[in-house]
Amino acid sequence: MILEIQSLRKEFKGFTLQNVSFSMEEGCITGLIGRNGAGKTTIIKLIMGLLLPTAGTFKLFGEENRVSLRDRIGFVYEENYFPETSTLKQLKSITKSFYTEWDETVFQKYARRFNLPLEKKLKALSSGTRKKFSLALALSHHAELLIFDEPTSGLDPVMRREFLDILKEYIEDGRRSVLFSTHITTDLEQIADYIVFIDEGKIITDAPKDELLDKYRLIKGRKEDWTSEIQELCCGGKLHEFGFEALTEHADLIAKKIAIQSEKASLENIMFYLLEKKDV
Repeated sequence: MILEIQSLRKEFKGFTLQNVSFSMEEGCITGLIGRNGAGKTTIIKLIMGLLLPTAGTFKLFGEENRVSLRDRIGFVYEENYFPETSTLKQLKSITKSFYTEWDETVFQKYARRFNLPLEKKLKALSSGTRKKFSLALALSHHAELLIFDEPTSGLDPVMRREFLDILKEYIEDGRRSVLFSTHITTDLEQIADYIVFIDEGKIITDAPKDELLDKYRLIKGRKEDWTSEIQELCCGGKLHEFGFEALTEHADLIAKKIAIQSEKASLENIMFYLLEKKDV
């Protein structure tokens, strides 16, 4: 097991990460989803040792000492932690000194692939170019686990697609894994193996992605058929001018009671309606 989290808790003023538990196996991409402020970034910062937990435990590669595991983890944060007045070349030189397994050939390959302007200062670069640079660094020391916090925000559609392809390539050997926090659920539908859905510091659901997508259906029907009986069979729904739309695990049963249209639910549908029901 690459990552094991047990009853992880972190208390802040006005927010608590509440007894979060999940695990990650080798050779998989795990998507961490939830609305802003749900606790996704807090989980990542706890894993990376940037925050100390109030309670709970977690292990990386079966160990608790993160310092000894530095070479084995690569990460890309949503925020920029590099000095703005340094060039990419200078920042690369600083970064490589922290890793015993740094591979300059790999870095130069990604620098060319991403068309990185290594002589330019960071402050002169777009958010997308900064993300490409951070990704190149993370991929250049043979890490076994990549941890990303909103990695595709700021990337254009072409680069987003290339980024996802790179992650698929990265886990092909079956030994390396990715933890991927994002609000762009369509990205995870393309590449994730496992989904952890968190809200207000609690895990709402965690399951293999395909199992989650197979579990729910998005249904549509007539307004007059949105009765309390049908609502009880749904995981949230809404009325509009011409009828209703809802998420359900019981589409076949509902179809025996009323006329409906049924289609596969997306991760965005699932996230939206489970949160809607929770907030009622």
